Amino acid sequence: MGDTAHRKASSQEWLFKYRGISYPKMRCSLDTFEALQDFVARRDDMMLVSYPKCGTNWCLQILNDLAATVSASEEMKRNFDILEFGAADKYKKMETLPSPRVYATHLHHDNLPKDVIQNGTKKLVIFRNPKDTAVSLFHFHSKNPAVHTYNDWDEYFSEFISGNVVWGSYFDHAVIWNKHIEDENVMIITYEDLKENLAGGVQKIAEFFGLSLTEEQIRLIAERATFDRMKERSLETHGGFGQILFRKGDVGDWKNYFSEAQNREMDAKFEECLARTKLGKMMMYDMHCKY
Repeated sequence: MGDTAHRKASSQEWLFKYRGISYPKMRCSLDTFEALQDFVARRDDMMLVSYPKCGTNWCLQILNDLAATVSASEEMKRNFDILEFGAADKYKKMETLPSPRVYATHLHHDNLPKDVIQNGTKKLVIFRNPKDTAVSLFHFHSKNPAVHTYNDWDEYFSEFISGNVVWGSYFDHAVIWNKHIEDENVMIITYEDLKENLAGGVQKIAEFFGLSLTEEQIRLIAERATFDRMKERSLETHGGFGQILFRKGDVGDWKNYFSEAQNREMDAKFEECLARTKLGKMMMYDMHCKY
């Protein structure tokens, strides 16, 4: 039996549930989630929140580059990227890291460690339009040996729109974060806005975290964070996994996959969950998700 067939046949062996949400066993564990509840946060941590394939590694590149610049380190060691990944003892190791620490999570607000909330840790939250997110996640599942795969796009779309995917429903994640859109220590940006004006986005992110950089420093960080530059360096930064993480990085690739019926279904789901919210308006759905 080939690898793809094996992953299809035994998908339940690849996943486990915590608080009703599915996670990949090769990246997460019950022990890690339980230890995460006692995670000790710092006020100057640089925390990124994203639903999977909404620009996580892109923003981590920016945050790590910002941290390296303000710390006067030519190449700051990459911190633990995804908070819920890895062994349960990682959080003790993180206590030894110098500030500012950079890390990300795919968790929605209600599942964050309580110390992150109580300590006022700043959270940069990035959202990508749901159609491009679904397509990017479909390809991620097709190539990633850590999660099970699907027979085809139609099967995956059905699971995505129902929220039966790893890290749970995109729309549940968005609805919960919309409730915190005006929190003092939360800044929400969109993937599409960052694509439109990368240098301007880097500047806003730096200001949110209280970092003072020159125009030249901002320009250099933005240049290093373009999709083409990151894809070129992906073998160096992410090893073989870089080929899985960096595919196109486009806005509008969904048009190559969605049927008319799927378009209508996604439009109705967005209308139901987000259209009349502040986050929904920020996402400019009519511009990015309509023909």
